[in-house]
Amino acid sequence: MKFTDSPTHKVTFRQENIYIKRDDLLHSDFSGNKARKFYYFLKSDFKDVKKIVSYGSAQANSLYSMSVLAKLKGWQLEFYVKHISNYLKQNPQGNYKAALKNGAKIIEKDEPCLHEYISKNCLDEECLYIQEGGREKEASFGVEILANEIKDWQIKNSIKNLVVALPSGTGTTALFLQKYLDCKVITCPCVGKEQYLKKQFFLLEKDETLHPIILNTEKNYHFGKLYNEFYEIWSELKSSTNIEFDLLYDPLGFLTLVNSNYFNNKYTILYIHQGGLLGNNSMIERYKRKLAFNN
Repeated sequence: MKFTDSPTHKVTFRQENIYIKRDDLLHSDFSGNKARKFYYFLKSDFKDVKKIVSYGSAQANSLYSMSVLAKLKGWQLEFYVKHISNYLKQNPQGNYKAALKNGAKIIEKDEPCLHEYISKNCLDEECLYIQEGGREKEASFGVEILANEIKDWQIKNSIKNLVVALPSGTGTTALFLQKYLDCKVITCPCVGKEQYLKKQFFLLEKDETLHPIILNTEKNYHFGKLYNEFYEIWSELKSSTNIEFDLLYDPLGFLTLVNSNYFNNKYTILYIHQGGLLGNNSMIERYKRKLAFNN
């Protein structure tokens, strides 16, 4: 199983040469940024642990990756969500379906704060608690390996003026990349606004000088909502680069990048492909329904 040392591919997009770090090509069951963030838990020995407890959305990439981690380690996964739609219950698909197949227990709990609920009611010495999206200090273990791969590639290829770009949910990967890299790391908030992302950074690193650069778009996008421009740039990327990207995070990541001051020949862009392709099928169906309705 290949969990590290992903390849880097050079592509051309909108007349600019950029590089793609293909973490999506790590092991198919444990790929992308979750393979990096959960690598510590995969490689470490937890003698007393029998169960992973976490929370998030019913279609979260982390849900599936944790179900794989639990399966590989012989553990149970209990994953708490605030809501599962009736449609998803009746038509399991994507990360939700794959996690159920791996034996995950996905538990609906309508609580104001799932973190507080879990902390007070669900943990004991046999539980490994991983916060939403893998926002844990242990994530630095795998992300540092990713950073070292980038450094080695940069030296080997004599890359100048490197800028590493990636979209963020909790921002954990971007934060630790900036900690371990000498170049600029740029990111954009996908789940909340800039203040939300800054708060996530400060939970893991108090020194703001070690935080990545946050880029914003003029338009205010809501996480999980469908936008024509998202589907358009996703389709353009697939056509131009022959690479399929995630439909939830990468469209905003690339829209933010191409509209920034970094998308020009002064900088060498390395975009981190963080995987997350399992959810694309359901997203594509949603977009088809939306586009058909609009037409």
